[in-house]
Amino acid sequence: MTSHSTRHAPGPRTLPLIFIGIAAGALSGMFGIGGGTIIVPALVLWVGMQQKLAAGTSVAAILPTAIVGAISYGVQGNVDWIAALCLAVGVVAGAQVGSYLLQKLPVSAIQWAFLGFLLIVIVTLWFVVPQRDAEITMGLLSGALLVVLGFITGILSGLLGVGGGIVVVPILMFFFGANDLVAKGSSLVMMIPGSISGTLGNIRRQNVDLRSAVIVGLAACTMVPFSSLFAAWIDPFWGNVAFSLYLAFIFWQMLSKKLRARKAAREEQPDEPGKSAE
Repeated sequence: MTSHSTRHAPGPRTLPLIFIGIAAGALSGMFGIGGGTIIVPALVLWVGMQQKLAAGTSVAAILPTAIVGAISYGVQGNVDWIAALCLAVGVVAGAQVGSYLLQKLPVSAIQWAFLGFLLIVIVTLWFVVPQRDAEITMGLLSGALLVVLGFITGILSGLLGVGGGIVVVPILMFFFGANDLVAKGSSLVMMIPGSISGTLGNIRRQNVDLRSAVIVGLAACTMVPFSSLFAAWIDPFWGNVAFSLYLAFIFWQMLSKKLRARKAAREEQPDEPGKSAE
């Protein structure tokens, strides 16, 4: 009963959601991500949304962002459609698994998983340097591996509220030989069915704030076309550096909040019976 009433309480104010969407859209177009690494911690830290609801809301907000981003990269010829299709096949199934786990796992486990995920991404961004002249070599094995990658990405998407681009883009560049622009464009195409699949699962489980998702998603769309153009102009290495520094800040903020909450919980624990009797 409490959970149901919480989800139907008045939602966050519009202006903070618009700012979150603008920030997510700017980075989405530049880095080929859905923006979940921005949206989830921002909804938790700045809006006060619960972690599970923030993750489900982020998955829904990613849909319009991914559509506009995919179109922006597609018209520039920076999408490998076969690779994107293979990724999409896996991500649809994986998103359902992820949204199921989101409902079953405790909040604490999700928060620690997201922190671990951010830490891995921060380190990866310093070692995966994008190349502009590389291409994906498609074959039976690479196609099957892309489906597996999509499935794993879909699980992360549904569980952590990220679009998956932060995982897919570095892997496409490092393991599949894609240049950074094609990796970003293909990643955004993959997110479209993944977001739909994950959102449908979250709607069934009442784990999404659709009003907030629409506001964040539409605000993000206003920035994606421009930031996708910047992606072709900005030096890839310095783009990675800037993004990793932002994620490090988010990591520190969320970790600090987590540790403070744990400390407060310990201080509120009642004394042991023997001590209270003294």
